[in-house]
Amino acid sequence: MSEKRSSVKVTIVGQELTIRSDATPEHTREVAAYVDKTIRTIMNSGAAIESSRAAILAALQITDELFRARTVQRELNESMDALSSEVRHWLPPAKRSPAGS
Repeated sequence: MSEKRSSVKVTIVGQELTIRSDATPEHTREVAAYVDKTIRTIMNSGAAIESSRAAILAALQITDELFRARTVQRELNESMDALSSEVRHWLPPAKRSPAGS
């Protein structure tokens, strides 16, 4: 993330918005494009859904993706911790201190 806040104009479902963020303009555009794509996918799913309802459903879908990614990351961290503990037993006693100590 950059230290300077930037303003970026993006379009989501036909609405132009100016987003002020600490993120890079490229990152902000990428996030906005993902939100736009998700809303449009929901709106084009065949059911007649108004854009505000599609935005809520998109928010739920994106949040579900985030929560699932966090679960995978937590499980990966736990696996890495267990593996690190296992490998530590193979080291000479002087080298067995936990990482960062």
